[in-house]
Amino acid sequence: MPSSGATSPPPDAVGRVVRALSWREPEQAFEHVRDDPHLVWLDSTGPVGPRSRYSYLCVDPFEIVRTGPGEDPFSLLADALARWPEPAGDAGPMPFMGGAVGLLGYGAAHHLERLPRRHADDPDVPEFWFGLFDLVLAFDRAESRCWLISTGRPERDRDSRSNRARARADWLENRLAKVLPVRCTPQPELVWTPDLSAEAYAAMVERGLDYIRAGDIFQANLTMRHVAVRPPQLDAGSVHLALRRINPAPFGAYLAWAPGCALCSTSPERFIRLEADGRVETRPIKGTRPRPSDPGRNPEQDRQEAALLMSSSKDRAENLMIVDLMRNDIGRVAEFGSVTVPLLCELETFATVHHLVSSITAKLRPDADAVSLLRATFPGGSVTGAPKIRAMEIIDELEASARGPYCGCIVWIGFDGAMDSSIVIRTLVLTGRQVVAQAGGGIVADSVAAQEHDEMLTKVAPLLSVFSRTGRPT
Repeated sequence: MPSSGATSPPPDAVGRVVRALSWREPEQAFEHVRDDPHLVWLDSTGPVGPRSRYSYLCVDPFEIVRTGPGEDPFSLLADALARWPEPAGDAGPMPFMGGAVGLLGYGAAHHLERLPRRHADDPDVPEFWFGLFDLVLAFDRAESRCWLISTGRPERDRDSRSNRARARADWLENRLAKVLPVRCTPQPELVWTPDLSAEAYAAMVERGLDYIRAGDIFQANLTMRHVAVRPPQLDAGSVHLALRRINPAPFGAYLAWAPGCALCSTSPERFIRLEADGRVETRPIKGTRPRPSDPGRNPEQDRQEAALLMSSSKDRAENLMIVDLMRNDIGRVAEFGSVTVPLLCELETFATVHHLVSSITAKLRPDADAVSLLRATFPGGSVTGAPKIRAMEIIDELEASARGPYCGCIVWIGFDGAMDSSIVIRTLVLTGRQVVAQAGGGIVADSVAAQEHDEMLTKVAPLLSVFSRTGRPT
């Protein structure tokens, strides 16, 4: 993957190296680093658009930040970023030019609120994991351009940063020099064990409806998991490559936190975006209809499903409640009067489903930053319910397993203070022992238990179909 020019530009004003490389697809670059023990690939796939333009391959972090017993992940993240500030206005050719990238699992909410915790977490999966990355391959899919960014961190003075940045850029570019075929080994058939039967799922939904009728909550997002024993030779990189082909999505991610252990996500949902100038956006998803297995051959059925979603008062009610919740959450750290809703219940179509999506925007207060914005909004209202705290208490009571990474978020925060993040849905989690898939949906007063179970199966089907022909639990 040689540089596109005869010579590389010198380091910029702060000592950072930014090299334009010859274009190749992100999965071809992934092939060179896929076996690294610590790696994050922010992997936009599907049609190129405003939310699926950029992909980032973050390699060989110079520091890893994880929580110990009793440690607050949000404080750890804030402290780590505070050690490596960049000067204001230090822009580059891509939105993300190096910084912190990682995972906040759903359980991180226990550091924000006093919540019950009935289920034990999987000890093999981190609740919080972030790498500080000085090396990033950034891909502009709209213009077929690729950049190698080397920040020179953790060196501080400009000369030392420049020297390290050059050396690290050379090291990574040399790794990419040889063209390698993309390996996507066939996946084995897996036997999935659901943590709830269809009858138990229906009973969980009915119990949730009891809480809605009693006035405890307006909405709850209830989920379940499917678990399979991991075969010894299962390759995490191949799993992600297979999943992204089945279910392309704008906020996909591959995150490896230990050898062989990885999170493979094809999320359609942005959580929170923060630009360096303080502009904020969130795009909650609520409302789902399945697409035909071959929409091109069944366009009328596809249109009918989309029309049913757009006309569904139940789905609109779900979406509106979460919009109100997220407006309130963002308002805790936004400038007064800046919170707006430019899009409400807009239809968006993905590979296997139609969704209703809304957009909330705001301007961050001068005394707030990316981490304080996460504190105010985590976890996303679309995966909890409303009111949020009571919904999370009911989730803990009714669901059969801990959520782990599921319904948390994957986040990048640049050294310049900008941020983007996704909700961890449509995700497979691979540990040394097992493979986990999880799905669910929001329930409101007029939800029907059998229909909620069907919606959960629609969402989990692409995950299971990586390993089976039917895409259904066996």
